[in-house]
Order: sequence, then C-alpha cells, then structure tokens
Amino acid sequence: MALLKTIKEVLTGFAQGLGMSWWVEIATTEPRCIYYFGPFHNSTEAAAACPGYIEDIQSEKACGIEVAIKRCKPNVLTMCEEEVN
Repeated sequence: MALLKTIKEVLTGFAQGLGMSWWVEIATTEPRCIYYFGPFHNSTEAAAACPGYIEDIQSEKACGIEVAIKRCKPNVLTMCEEEVN
C-alpha cells in the first residue's frame, strides 16, 4: 500500500511538472478572488475534495462561488481583486 501511494505521488508530481495535473479552481465574486487547490492525480479525486474547499470558503463569508475542475499549472494559488484585474 505504501509503494502504491509513493508511485501515485511521483506520477502526480511528474504530471504537475508538465502542467497535466488536475486542480480545483474556485472563483468568488465577493471578495473577487480565484483559489487553486491541488494537484490531484485525476478529476475524480479533485471533485471529491471540492465540498471541503467550498465549505472553507463559505465560512469566510465569500459569495458568488463558482467551481471548475481543470488541468492546469497555476503559478499562484490565490489571486484576489488587485491581482485578478
């Protein structure tokens, strides 16, 4: 089991280096921010993690939450109003 976890971590790291990892992108309108959570090995893992991220953002009183699961390689994990423009 530990070997499988290590292999999965190596593959995820390799995919991330190529910009092929899956990430959860959450955008809010108030405050105007974009958050990235990941990387994940596949879109199913990313989708399974979404409820926790959404709950955290809602607890901070954010509004207008939109979620996307995508393959990307974000340079920054959080961008707020002044960086989004």
